Amino acid sequence: MTSLDIGIATMRTIRNALAWLAEAWRRYDDIPSVRRIHAALAQIPEGWRRMSRWLNGVMPKGLYARALLIIIAPMVILQSVIAFVFMERHWNVVTQRLSAGVVQDISALIEVYRGYPQDADQAKIRKIAQEKLGLVVDFLPLSEMPPPGPKPFFSLLDQALSEELRRQIGRPFWIDTVGKSALVEIRVQLDNTVMRVFARRNAAYASNSEIFLIWMVGTSTVLLIVAIIFLRNQIKPILKLADAAESFGKGREVPNYRPRGAREVRRAAAAFIEMKARIERTLEQRTAMLAGVSHDLRTVLTRFKLELALISDSPEAEAMKKDVDEMARMLEAYLAFARGDLGEPSAPTDMAAFLEELRLDAERHGHTASVVFHGPPIVTVRPAAFKRCLANLVSNAARFAPSIAITGHRDHRYLTVTVDDDGPGIPAELREEVFKPFLRLDDARNQDEGGTGLGLAIARDIARSHGGDIMLGDSPLGGLRATVRVPV
Repeated sequence: MTSLDIGIATMRTIRNALAWLAEAWRRYDDIPSVRRIHAALAQIPEGWRRMSRWLNGVMPKGLYARALLIIIAPMVILQSVIAFVFMERHWNVVTQRLSAGVVQDISALIEVYRGYPQDADQAKIRKIAQEKLGLVVDFLPLSEMPPPGPKPFFSLLDQALSEELRRQIGRPFWIDTVGKSALVEIRVQLDNTVMRVFARRNAAYASNSEIFLIWMVGTSTVLLIVAIIFLRNQIKPILKLADAAESFGKGREVPNYRPRGAREVRRAAAAFIEMKARIERTLEQRTAMLAGVSHDLRTVLTRFKLELALISDSPEAEAMKKDVDEMARMLEAYLAFARGDLGEPSAPTDMAAFLEELRLDAERHGHTASVVFHGPPIVTVRPAAFKRCLANLVSNAARFAPSIAITGHRDHRYLTVTVDDDGPGIPAELREEVFKPFLRLDDARNQDEGGTGLGLAIARDIARSHGGDIMLGDSPLGGLRATVRVPV
């Protein structure tokens, strides 16, 4: 047989073996118990995902609370384990030994009582018990044992005493370990009497539990106070970084911000400062470039106007003057959109007065307008830019509707301004498209005066530079509702 034949035979053997394994696995998988196991295993990921969602819902969301939980949870678990081990290994053993000693003393007294029947009044036994054993003993007439009293939920003494009395004496007994008394009462039924014994509680019970609990709670409290103070100092720089980033996102200044805290927090703060500086340099360069372009183009338009002024009046000259004026308005609109009024500082502004000015402007142009404002009117914004944003929305509404309703509302988080009109509105599928620069609808709903299609784009750009946005919707008046919401 050649090596080729050997190789072919080996391949056939391997193929047959694999086929046999596949068939065996198929038959094994068809067993009902195996299918149930597979179904149960398939449910484990879903159960784990549900548990994960539940944990995410109940876990605290803040970094401060989570960090405290990371410290408190191991501490509580550690203290619980220590308490359990101490209770089980120390208290249990000590209490059992002390209880066994007390029961041994009682057993010895019972033997003395049986061995000296001539002691009619048992004075000798009482004296031995009190002087030598620290027990108070008396003998009661033979009767039934009192009914068992309420058992404490957790009492090593009750359990240890009962166990030792059953093991060493083996006679009917009754004990009372409940209450704050310093004594423990034990009754043992003998042949013709009932022996009642009063023993000190600390003679049968390890009574240092309060000291241990106070020590455990005290040390835990000290550790928690130290952890809270430390975490607060560590998280404060993170909160300051978040406030600085939020202020910069709203277009406000971030004065006197310096990196503080741990090395990682300082690194993030330094990266934020560097990013802020690069953005500001970019804006300054763009503003300088736009200022130069604006100056050059205005110079050309001014020459056009002078040349047209020297030309005698004619229909052609009037048409050219209108074109030059239109070009000037379009140039201002383009530059305003590109510039975005980002160089203006933020300042506290009376929004109620702002909206009242917009209402007066609309009424001067022959429109019916109303203004309502709710909440504190003072809001920190860039005044000129925000006024331009609202003026664009009001002028857009005034161009196509006779009636305008302006409503402002300020709460602890947001300033919301809505501009409603009773005009033709904008179809729902096009309400997001109209914010694109230079886009004009057939009805020219989003055009500004120069016909550039930048009115709504400029308004949204200003709102977003304040950390907010503009949304369009249906108005209760039947037309369009423009809603501006910016954080305060």
